[in-house]
Amino acid sequence: MIDPVHIGRVIPPHSADVEAGRLRLFAKATGETRAEYLDDTAARAAGHRALPAPPTFVLCLDLEVPDPFAWMAEIGVDVAQVLHGGERFRYFALVYAGDRLTFSSRIADILQKKSSKKAFVVKETDVTNQHGVKVAEMRATIVVRALRR
Repeated sequence: MIDPVHIGRVIPPHSADVEAGRLRLFAKATGETRAEYLDDTAARAAGHRALPAPPTFVLCLDLEVPDPFAWMAEIGVDVAQVLHGGERFRYFALVYAGDRLTFSSRIADILQKKSSKKAFVVKETDVTNQHGVKVAEMRATIVVRALRR
């Protein structure tokens, strides 16, 4: 279904700025109530240098490219056949308002079972800040359903 030759394929990197207003909006949208995620003064009082990014916010910035799913089409995946399979985050340092993050992604694996009409594509992304410090790793699994004929 999907050629495993694409394992290891590098997706062009991109960068995005972390803006305080978007952090507040994301925090509110996800039900975050801790003041340090909503207010600059509370963030500094809690020992942060600026407003910190709530968990999983980095995924929003990873999608900030003109066509965030172009890589799927490039490997022959019809986005209409895609289901969300899972997301995993690993953090190494906090992300703050004012940071500039760079996202470097690759296709880590393509799994297909002979008995199944589904394929699983694993995309791994390293996230670094403007100082070159790795702040997070993301691992996304998408499920690709076979077209019904």
